[in-house]
Amino acid sequence: MAKSPTTGPRRGGNPALGLAAIRQWHTLIGVFIAPSVLFFASTGVVQIFSLHEARGGYHPPALIEGLGSVHKDQIFRVKPARPAPAAAAPRHDDAEHDAHDHDAAAPADHGAAKPKGEPIKVYALKWLFTFVALGLATSTGLGLWMALGYGRNKRLLWALLAAGVVLPVLLVVI
Repeated sequence: MAKSPTTGPRRGGNPALGLAAIRQWHTLIGVFIAPSVLFFASTGVVQIFSLHEARGGYHPPALIEGLGSVHKDQIFRVKPARPAPAAAAPRHDDAEHDAHDHDAAAPADHGAAKPKGEPIKVYALKWLFTFVALGLATSTGLGLWMALGYGRNKRLLWALLAAGVVLPVLLVVI
């Protein structure tokens, strides 16, 4: 089979039609997954800076904590408020209760094992990934604008966008 230098194997058809089909599939898939891409980009930035986890005197808003849980565990979960340190002291009436209470009441202090200051490379990487997430969100937003503004089948595109928003929400809620 003869090959064209720019189009690959010749099939007797117009290679531009193949590229148009690829572009159309790219648009359809992109519009459907765009809400999830935007969700993961935004919640990823929140997680980069650990804004979804309580530590020290900081307690994240329930929505931020729940969305972080969806990002990590695919379930909307808000951890119950931790008891005050005096109430968190384990009971000493027997060893079984002591072990159980210690596990349930001990706060997960994620910052305890980390040194006070982060190395500069970790700090720089966090900001690089933040920039990447902002670029991904911007690119996705521009792609949606182009698809919805200039796409041929606007009803299908809007339906795919709605499905891309509603389907993940339903799967989290159900």
